[in-house]
Amino acid sequence: MSKDYYELHIAGLTRQLQKFAVSDTLDIAAFILFGDVELTEACARELLKKCPEFDYIVTPEAKSIPLAYEMSKQSGKKYIVARKGVKVYMDNPERVEVTSITTLKVQQLYLGHEDGDLLKDKRVLVVDDVISTGESLKATQKIVEKFGGNIVASCAPLAEGDAAKRDDIVFLEELPLFFK
Repeated sequence: MSKDYYELHIAGLTRQLQKFAVSDTLDIAAFILFGDVELTEACARELLKKCPEFDYIVTPEAKSIPLAYEMSKQSGKKYIVARKGVKVYMDNPERVEVTSITTLKVQQLYLGHEDGDLLKDKRVLVVDDVISTGESLKATQKIVEKFGGNIVASCAPLAEGDAAKRDDIVFLEELPLFFK
């Protein structure tokens, strides 16, 4: 069986994204930053140009971690990861639930007070890799709000499907959904 790809042009680069079925009627093109340093650096640079001033970056524990790291490196601002599980070093972690298009079950996001307390009354940029249904984004926003952070923007390199019509997110390119 031959593989099907979508050609993406983003941040001055071109990538071939392999398509994968998420149901009998829908395929998505997999945008994976892991291991693609050139793409991660370029997306970080272009997103930072479009985002307002911020004090902290918060990202869910997902494929967006390399992007948050690179945006932190380029901006000089700390990034914080909302974890998918409680770690022993977390101080009294707060929890929210999340369901996303690429995950088959409900997951949790946790943030301990050692990082969360830094967000109080600070300008927070929420970073993800792809915004699709917006569920991961909502969960990350909720956990930031639990700590009193002021979300100045939510961003991702790609807005998938109807998310590209939203005016409350910052993104670089639209990623289509592929209906069968």
